[in-house]
Amino acid sequence: MARGHQGRDRDDRDSEFVDKLVHINRVAKVVKGGRRFGFAALVVVGDQKGRVGFGHGKAREVPEAIRKATESAKRNLLKVPLREGRTLHHDVRGQHGAGKV
Repeated sequence: MARGHQGRDRDDRDSEFVDKLVHINRVAKVVKGGRRFGFAALVVVGDQKGRVGFGHGKAREVPEAIRKATESAKRNLLKVPLREGRTLHHDVRGQHGAGKV
């Protein structure tokens, strides 16, 4: 499977983004002559500076589904606030025995 795809066929203008293939799903449609297979891909892209997006693409072939998902992800970017320009804000909770922090 194309699980290790990390943007080998990108243009220079898109080199600011890092893309990660999350999942590929194979689906089958039963027709008179047998089964027709299709693929759905989920891709996450980001610029490692606080912008991230995810996209879903469907096609008959895996590379085409990945390409469609990557384009969809780049069109749907969200801004994520970063702390010190490098990490996400989140709550931390700990427990040991009866003590909670």
